[in-house]
Amino acid sequence: MTDGSTLVSVADLAASLDDPALRLFDCRASLADTGAGEAAWRAGHLPGAQHAHLEHDLSGPHAPGAGRHPWPQADAFAAWLGRAGVTPASRVVAYDAGDGAFAARLWWLLRSFGHARVAVLDGGLAAWTAAGLPLAVAAPAIDHVTDPAAPYPGRFAGERLLDAAAVAARVAAGDLLIDARGSERFRGEVEPIDRVAGHVPGARSRPYPLNLRDGRFRPAAELAAEFDALLAGRAPSAAIAMCGSGVTACHHLLAMAHAGRDGAALFTGSWSGWIEDPARPVATGDA
Repeated sequence: MTDGSTLVSVADLAASLDDPALRLFDCRASLADTGAGEAAWRAGHLPGAQHAHLEHDLSGPHAPGAGRHPWPQADAFAAWLGRAGVTPASRVVAYDAGDGAFAARLWWLLRSFGHARVAVLDGGLAAWTAAGLPLAVAAPAIDHVTDPAAPYPGRFAGERLLDAAAVAARVAAGDLLIDARGSERFRGEVEPIDRVAGHVPGARSRPYPLNLRDGRFRPAAELAAEFDALLAGRAPSAAIAMCGSGVTACHHLLAMAHAGRDGAALFTGSWSGWIEDPARPVATGDA
């Protein structure tokens, strides 16, 4: 089941494609090939979908400690939203190839920017095509808007976007840091992307695919029970999500909100930002 404020079903989205307030974004991306997502969008996308580029639109320029996918600057993100036709009245839906890992990044960008009407398509493009619904393939339905547009009037909620120093302080105070990377990366057994293997001392491992079943988000009650066990009596606001670069961590934020456990923060630089300072401690193993 989907709730429409965090997730939207294929059937519900298909029934509302003609809604003039709808702004649909294709967030497909590849960490190995920065052009793959846009190429896939041009080859075939949901009708009316614009492409949201992970590197250009959903990330900002590098800054010390910002990691591989720096959080965008507010002015730049507001300008991009304006060019894409997003206003406070818009209903935004994001999707990717299937599991929602990239779409959740746009979802959290908008939520933390003050935009409430945003959801992720549960099951993504895979669920859409499995339902026999059409793609736009002859030409993009909507390309980037080129006419001057007013920037979106938002600002980021800084208290839910944390740097390494804030994360270290909160973990030391007893808050919960949840690492969305695979368990083998958390333990430091392999590291296919970053130059140092391991995890932030005190973090807990919960790979983001645990939020899914058969390509869709698991029922809210199941997720609530599992996050409650992790929280161990803490409020959701005492939780911080991280991953390799602040992308798949947003999947946990989406899953927690879907489960009625909204309030967690994001470690924006995540592991790649943490290890930019060689003086920071690194842990390996399960704890």
